Amino acid sequence: MEIFFSKFLPTLVYPLGLVTLLLFAAVLSRKKPRQSRTLALIALLILFLGGNRWVSSALARSLEVQYQAPAQIPAADVIVVLGGGTESASPPRAYTEVNGAGDRVIYAFRLYQQGKASHLLLSGGRISWLDEETSSPAEDMAELLTLFGVPEDALWLEDQSQNTEENAAYARAFLAEKGINRIILVTSAMHMPRSVRLFQAQGFEVIPAPADFAVTDDRWQALLHPDWRTFLVDLLPSASSLNLTTNALKEYIGMAVNRFK
Repeated sequence: MEIFFSKFLPTLVYPLGLVTLLLFAAVLSRKKPRQSRTLALIALLILFLGGNRWVSSALARSLEVQYQAPAQIPAADVIVVLGGGTESASPPRAYTEVNGAGDRVIYAFRLYQQGKASHLLLSGGRISWLDEETSSPAEDMAELLTLFGVPEDALWLEDQSQNTEENAAYARAFLAEKGINRIILVTSAMHMPRSVRLFQAQGFEVIPAPADFAVTDDRWQALLHPDWRTFLVDLLPSASSLNLTTNALKEYIGMAVNRFK
């Protein structure tokens, strides 16, 4: 049940869920016009701010700048890759595909090619009641990396974890038997601050290797110095900006919960 609540409850405070609750409350308060209007206005304000590119980019960048990979990443005992960047080969897909976070797999492969570690630990299990996928993220990543040319004996699979905290705990249990403590951690840049804290809490020496950056330096400068056309486009709420805000809030909420626990 803990996994269920950790997935369900945050949706009520993400922008879209919160706006839905406020609008529902506004409808129920229709006999109190002033209260109803106030709730509706708050909902519109949240939607405007959450879908605003300046707000979403600022939130994402505040996470992504915390860990940026050095020009030369040192070698380690293993490259740990967190799941979330793949889509299973479920019909009508003919094969495993990558999604917006698929850079995790590509970057991990690049690090392996550079000889940064002799093995990759692919971490991520399937949540049966949430996922419609037919295989785990760990298995999907293994399929792609094998396709890229990584030998199967270089791939270690951890396909039981269902969140980042479990990624770290199961990785500790798996790698402790092999005497491995120094790891290169590959995940999305926004997800890296929370991931590093959780893996360090398990006693790992973590070398962060972030991928999948949402806000580049050029894009940030364009936001700070827009022309009038860019200004108007960035001002209006968009689904992509709302999604970016939600992903950033997910990380901040996750860090707050982990600190409390």
